[in-house]
Amino acid sequence: MKTNKGYFKPRNPAKYRGNPSNIIYRSGWELKLMLWLDGRSDVINWGSEEVVIPYRSPIDGRLHRYFVDFIVTTINKEGIKETTNPRNRKYISEVMTWGVNEAKWKAATEYCKDRGWKFQIFTEKELGITF
Repeated sequence: MKTNKGYFKPRNPAKYRGNPSNIIYRSGWELKLMLWLDGRSDVINWGSEEVVIPYRSPIDGRLHRYFVDFIVTTINKEGIKETTNPRNRKYISEVMTWGVNEAKWKAATEYCKDRGWKFQIFTEKELGITF
């Protein structure tokens, strides 16, 4: 999928957690997920890069900030709200990037666990992207 960058205009701006006039997508995958989230009736609200989680990088040992791609609140079949942090990028090409992402994902998992949320990594499989 071609890498796209731009501003996303939601059809349902009231569902967006943050400023709905400043939603930036950095890839075609993010755009596809934004369209999906914006159009789903079981999605109560969602945000992109609205949650920031501190983590320590295994590469330089320093504290960094992880801007989580998405946070989503849905209603399940039982009518219970569930909050998830879907991560829609897949990193497999660099060992260094994988190590940093692993540290981010570990911090995000703990962050979510403390709040009763779920952390989830989205890949092309979950987004229905084929090559």
